[in-house]
Amino acid sequence: MKAQLKLKATQSLTLTPQLQQAIKLLAMSNLEMEQEVERMLEENPFLEREEQELSAEEEAQLARHQAEQFEGSSADNGDSGAEHQDGDGAAEISQADDWGGDGTLDADINAGEWGEDAPANLTPGSGAGDPDFDPLSLCSAASSLYAHLHQQALGQRLADSTRAALYFLIESLSEDGYLEDSLVSLAQHLLPTGGDDDFEQLEEVLAELKIALKLLQHMEPTGVGARDLPECLKLQILQWPADALRPVALEICSHHLDVLAKKDPKVLAKAAGCSEALARAAMAGIARLEPKPGRRFVQTGRNIIIPDVIVKAKGQGKHRLFLAQINPEVMPRLKVDRFYAQALKNAPAGGAQQSLNEARSFVKNLRQRFDSILRTAEFIVREQHEFFLHGAVAMKPMVLKAVADELGLHESTISRVTTAKYMATPQGTFEMKYFFSSSLAAQGGEDASSTAVRAHIKQMIEAEDARKPLSDGKIADRLGELGIDCARRTVAKYREGMRIPAASARRLR
Repeated sequence: MKAQLKLKATQSLTLTPQLQQAIKLLAMSNLEMEQEVERMLEENPFLEREEQELSAEEEAQLARHQAEQFEGSSADNGDSGAEHQDGDGAAEISQADDWGGDGTLDADINAGEWGEDAPANLTPGSGAGDPDFDPLSLCSAASSLYAHLHQQALGQRLADSTRAALYFLIESLSEDGYLEDSLVSLAQHLLPTGGDDDFEQLEEVLAELKIALKLLQHMEPTGVGARDLPECLKLQILQWPADALRPVALEICSHHLDVLAKKDPKVLAKAAGCSEALARAAMAGIARLEPKPGRRFVQTGRNIIIPDVIVKAKGQGKHRLFLAQINPEVMPRLKVDRFYAQALKNAPAGGAQQSLNEARSFVKNLRQRFDSILRTAEFIVREQHEFFLHGAVAMKPMVLKAVADELGLHESTISRVTTAKYMATPQGTFEMKYFFSSSLAAQGGEDASSTAVRAHIKQMIEAEDARKPLSDGKIADRLGELGIDCARRTVAKYREGMRIPAASARRLR
């Protein structure tokens, strides 16, 4: 064999750090992007936030506000005749002859002395003068299931051991208000290991937990502390009047929930051993119960969606125009510090020069991110104009490739742009992926969007006669009358995707 040296030219795509950062920013949600911006501001000294220039009206308003503050402080200084300075410059407080107080300076202001207009007594450290005070913390504390139960426990006279057991059970609840762990397992967590009398201690702790559980299950909201759904429903049924309906409902929740799910009063009456009238009344009563007692205490504020794009309407009727713009609340305004950049203009390559280049590329990639989002949103608004006018029933089929070809981008880029990005529109707030859907054949020549078909199916079911609900085949026939070719199994697939039960389960007997 003979060794040979050959030269070969090939092309390959290499992801530079700048390109990797651009792809990473494009796939981030606005919350993740804000966290990345804060991290870069801390690590890179060449990045800083760009101060937004005030308009003439805002500057005039700010000047008036500062003048009012200055006049107020001057008036306070002019009225402070009770203060004077001694030779050492220290201010002394001289009380007027007509003070009329008891000589104390730390008077306690409360509603009893000052009437109903006195400020509310807040918890320590939560006053309006506290710079760390967050008003939303009071709202979240009031809406907490655990705080609500602890407040009820404070109003009961309990032994220390029972109070401790009740506190432990409250803290062991799920957000829905269920006690998911068994009392035995909870008691074992409270026991020290390695003792000779573990069994006796377990019995004592278990006895305290049983007492505490009874107390917990008598608290509000009714049904809290249940171990499963049947027990939760039974705790609420026990609050009903002691008539003939209560034992029937208890029997149904104890042994016949599977029959109840079929919504057939005749079968349910036979299973529960009661009349059909009682079975119907029990079904109606159980339907009004709350399967998740802690639902109303769940803090939904954490799930608030901040849209990346805002779509506004101009004009009236069919001639309305819809304009897309980036939400200014999610757009960070960053710039590279000009002073440092000018100082390093002719500096040799090094760590500082690398940080400067990273700052410049980060600002550039941020602008490209929002530019791609805005261009995609504008295309969606143009293509889905009928949706913004009439809702989901007018949605057109649209795929990623169509947007990518129109904007000159890759499909993967469009996928990143539309993932975890939201648009606030006159029809509601939607993820940008919502506007992409497959197509179904239509007789009018223009295909129908699967999203529009789902909307039609939902409208038909909402408008149906509850005594004669529409079957999947009947819905398919009605879609055919609208010019949409949709098979029965496709209707069933869309219906199940929207979590709508079958016709037999929707029938009101």
